[in-house]
Amino acid sequence: MSAADRPTIFALSSGRLPAAIAVVRISGPRARFGLETLAPKIPEPRRAALRKLRNRATKDVLDDALVLWFPGPNTETGEDMVELHLHGGRAVVAAVIGELGKVAELRPAEPGEFTRRAFENGRLDLTAVEGLADLIFAETEAQRAQAMRQFSGLLGGRAESWRQRLIGALALVEARIDFSDEADVPEDLLSPALHAARELLDEIEETLRDERRGERLREGLTVAIAGPTNAGKSSLLNRLARREAAIVSPHAGTTRDVIEVHLDLEGYPVTLLDTAGIRESDDPVEQEGVRRAQARAAAADLVLWVVDAGAADANIDARTITRDKNLWFVSNKIDLVDSTQKSSSCAGEASVGDPPVFDISATLGIGVEALVAAVADYARRSLDTSEPALVTRERHRIALQQAAEALGRALAEGPGREDIVAEELRLATRALGRLTGRVDVDDVLDVIFRDFCIGK
Repeated sequence: MSAADRPTIFALSSGRLPAAIAVVRISGPRARFGLETLAPKIPEPRRAALRKLRNRATKDVLDDALVLWFPGPNTETGEDMVELHLHGGRAVVAAVIGELGKVAELRPAEPGEFTRRAFENGRLDLTAVEGLADLIFAETEAQRAQAMRQFSGLLGGRAESWRQRLIGALALVEARIDFSDEADVPEDLLSPALHAARELLDEIEETLRDERRGERLREGLTVAIAGPTNAGKSSLLNRLARREAAIVSPHAGTTRDVIEVHLDLEGYPVTLLDTAGIRESDDPVEQEGVRRAQARAAAADLVLWVVDAGAADANIDARTITRDKNLWFVSNKIDLVDSTQKSSSCAGEASVGDPPVFDISATLGIGVEALVAAVADYARRSLDTSEPALVTRERHRIALQQAAEALGRALAEGPGREDIVAEELRLATRALGRLTGRVDVDDVLDVIFRDFCIGK
């Protein structure tokens, strides 16, 4: 479909109503016409002007709005664009949206359609689009900073640089293949091509040796609160969340399913999981809760194993249940016992490998600040890095791994195998092209854009 035939779209692009200001955007070849239906006098390009927006049929004033007109292609979407800055009442926005909906040449935008057009028109590459999506959903400062780097082209620029260098190496090999009989073509073009491939492979492999910090920061650190029944796990969750996120009861087995709470700890994202108490039970529902608790604890980045400071040893091997994950012991309810009564459950296990042990009272908050500080420090050490993470999604990692594998196969070949080397370099080039969206990305576009907001 040509740019002139593409539908013109419109949508509310600002936040939830009511608000002080609401922004309605129009993008496409008929964007100017859409503005003319509301306010015939078009302002100068890229200059805000106050205009009365009117109902076409009745001429009633819908709103006094600031209007901006952006002729393409130097716009966010690469198309003609209009922005209407309205008073942010629901009725005002509904009236303007309704009037635009009456124009045959215009239709409401789908989720992510503005950004998708920016990608299709070359204004953003695919890594920048993903960075924009992450920026929208960022909940902590560290996530925001990482998303902003991707949106600004950190990975996309590096990948394009790699691709251009690969194209240069490939050109040398293909020149040797196609013009081997020409007197002015050097005999050894394969060596410099393979040297460039080796340098690229080293750089890509170094990028992949990042312990998945980018993906982990994007998803957040997962901390599971596990342990036997009635140890105060839900009370600890509520204390850490600073709200009643979980039901607290003196009856064992109250928590049946996994409860999630998202926290911002000193700028780093942490997801707390309150899991069912680990014990033997004949209740099939509780059995399923225990199974889920064990599964989530095994998959967590950190497990806080909570026990009642005054209870007898529960005879549960925490390390077996958590499958050697990072394990911290938390002795809860210390306000109810004296030092001579404290359970040996934590202390006994702590002697093996010396995992941290925290004495707390979740009900009174005793010792909780020290636990929170330790978890925040653990998140910082796990997610922070001196170098910004290039890879922030599994899709990035797969594309780079495919490029690295193709480069490795190319380097394994030698003189007389130029055709094989050329093909492997082409495969590596295509893998990097898929990373930025230059080739073969139709199958992933819908997945990437489906979570965008309407109007973005």
